[in-house]
Amino acid sequence: MLIGLLTAVAASICYGTGSVLQAVGSRKSARREGAAAAAGQVTGRGGPSLSSTAKAAMTWQFVVGTILDFIGFGLGALAARLLPLFLSQTVISANLVITAVLSVRLLGIRLTRAEWTSIGVVCSALVLLASAAGPEGSGHTPLATHWWLLAISLLLMVGGTVLVRFLGARAAILAGLLSGLGFGALGVGVRILNGVDPFDLTALLTDPALYAILVAGIGGMYLHTVALQIGSVNGATAALVVGETVLPGMIGVWWLGDASRPGFAWLAVLGFVLAVMGAVAVAWFGAPETHGGEDTAAPEAETGPACARDAEAAAALR
Repeated sequence: MLIGLLTAVAASICYGTGSVLQAVGSRKSARREGAAAAAGQVTGRGGPSLSSTAKAAMTWQFVVGTILDFIGFGLGALAARLLPLFLSQTVISANLVITAVLSVRLLGIRLTRAEWTSIGVVCSALVLLASAAGPEGSGHTPLATHWWLLAISLLLMVGGTVLVRFLGARAAILAGLLSGLGFGALGVGVRILNGVDPFDLTALLTDPALYAILVAGIGGMYLHTVALQIGSVNGATAALVVGETVLPGMIGVWWLGDASRPGFAWLAVLGFVLAVMGAVAVAWFGAPETHGGEDTAAPEAETGPACARDAEAAAALR
């Protein structure tokens, strides 16, 4: 349990730090393409084109952030095998807190009292969850379930990408939700993956869950990048948190045999609800009301709550 918790915390730190760097890279790319519409860098509906997304992904900040994401993925995958999903996914989603705190230091953002209170709620909820969590389930499921996970992942990521591009600049919340669902499906796929313990390369490569992990992971990262480019609106990041934590946690309990310690189910439920509500509050209070494009070159010159809205990286919390 302790090793799993430490692994999940390390994954959260990697994801949180990576999100700050990815947000900086995305915004830098967006500023460079200020007149991008005439150059074909945005779609007719105001969303980012594939080429502009690729340019955002080529900034050094985004590259380093992506490397940290891959490290976080590996650590998160290990945590998903060692802990109940309702605990591992919730701890990993606490990277919202990591990002918010790093934004104070790296981006000159000042957090409001409501944001600090929300961070305190998340930290307290994680303590409750860790205290109540019992052994994780076996993760053994029929092969048909693995095929269903692959089909659902393809539908969400491919269909969702088409829908986001159709909606354009209005799709920030949807992109956040879909990326969260992708990361949630990734966690479920890691948990049920065959051929890991004991290692069996043939079983691993023939398991549809492996390809569900790839589809959900790549699709989730792409949609996360699009959400950063489009700009942040209230609730976009909150939707990501819900998709990444609530559904995998419920699947873990209902289908995979995850459970709390005997007599501590109420504490696990309370901790889970408080953690999700706190994470949503961090995203909500940190999210700006306007779309991207503000100048973030000198955030330290700003004061008061508006500073937390200026850089917009706080809203890129993952």
